[in-house]
Amino acid sequence: MISPRRHTERHRTDRIGWLRAAVLGANDGIVSTASLLVGVAAASASHANLIVTGIAGLAAGAMSMAAGEYVSVHSQADTEKADLARERAELEADPAAERRELTAIYVARGLDRALAEQVAGQLMEHDALGAHARDELGISEALAARPIQAALASAASFAVGAMLPLAVAAVAPEQHLIPWVSGTSLVFLAALGGVAARVGGAGMLPGASRVTFWGALAMAITAGVGALFGAVV
Repeated sequence: MISPRRHTERHRTDRIGWLRAAVLGANDGIVSTASLLVGVAAASASHANLIVTGIAGLAAGAMSMAAGEYVSVHSQADTEKADLARERAELEADPAAERRELTAIYVARGLDRALAEQVAGQLMEHDALGAHARDELGISEALAARPIQAALASAASFAVGAMLPLAVAAVAPEQHLIPWVSGTSLVFLAALGGVAARVGGAGMLPGASRVTFWGALAMAITAGVGALFGAVV
């Protein structure tokens, strides 16, 4: 007897936590560091000062991203824990009402009431809190908040992203540093946007276009500010 082949599916939702943090970190690393370098260069800073500024920006940005992601995602995790604790208390206090609530959710999704009651009953017998967390609160294992993972992904990806324009600045001719850093950074951003869109299952061209546009705008504004203050000084 031939056993049936197991049908396996690969979904992208389990990537959302680390993918969002990694893309945000790398994008911010490229944009902020390139903008910083272009702005300082436009203010007529020396090449040595420019590199020191870029390294300081890399370190500060990576730590800032890690701290920001950790605090933000930890707040989400705290909210999820509070909701689960409240749901656990409600299940202990009035399980019948919670079963009716779960039944109503399944009826709203298209099941007839008899089947909805049967499904709600069986799921609550198996894992009542898990059923309510998933179907009432929208909390699942794949989408659960992971503060440490998000912080590490953001810091590491920011550092990698920031190294790209910094490396270009280190080897570019000083008199052509602004176009070199700006041009290569836009290429880096386009590649990042395309790859991130591809991994997330979206169109590569729109993803590349979005990050390239905002990166160009950020560098243009920073260069203008640097040139203005450089002229004033």
